Amino acid sequence: MQKDVSSCNTYNYGDSLYWNSRYIQEGGSFDWYQRYSSLRPFIRKYIPPSSRVLVVGCGNAVMSEDMVKDGYEDIMNMDISSVAIDMMRRKYEDIPQLKYMHMDVRDMSFFPDESFDGVIDKGTLDSLMCGTDAPISAAQMLGEVCRLLKPGGTYMLITYGDPKVRMPHIGKPVYNWKITLFIIPRPGFQKPETCSSSTKAYLEPVPITEEGFLPSSFVLEDPDSHFIYFCKKDG
Repeated sequence: MQKDVSSCNTYNYGDSLYWNSRYIQEGGSFDWYQRYSSLRPFIRKYIPPSSRVLVVGCGNAVMSEDMVKDGYEDIMNMDISSVAIDMMRRKYEDIPQLKYMHMDVRDMSFFPDESFDGVIDKGTLDSLMCGTDAPISAAQMLGEVCRLLKPGGTYMLITYGDPKVRMPHIGKPVYNWKITLFIIPRPGFQKPETCSSSTKAYLEPVPITEEGFLPSSFVLEDPDSHFIYFCKKDG
């Protein structure tokens, strides 16, 4: 498998030095891909508020804060950037439901096996796929995610990668995940006037062929859509 370069540039998104520099320069908050308001129907269905949740590659996003406001009580957030983690610890020091740890997603040995009911990844696997040794890094990360999930737990992957480039990684038999796919347009996408689909349609799973591809007849309404994979661990 080659490195997925479909949405990569010259930056090494798998490097902590890049992210530390970026967070020092930019500060503030930023949510990759989608806000919690758009993801809420999916998260609450597959990772209920009673879950112990791990958010990998949390950065300086406000999604975990939004989840706490929505009733989630135990969210562990981790990131490879010590700058981001220090920033978020200070910001949320008075919110006990949110915890932050500086950690590499490829080695989360601090946590024992089967520690979490749900793992949420909004762009972290994508970042590794843009880095050096991408397939190896992806396998290390996904192996750790699988190890940390409780039986019946769910890994939620929000990505720009369609099944052709993501299923070879998340669909490996070693994980034995039951995978459900949803596709939603990027924020701010304006549907053509001739389009008849509704928001409700986005809440319906999209079929995946036995080969792990989208059906040949499937047409993306937004060519820059985000793909949401729910990978349930055999329980």
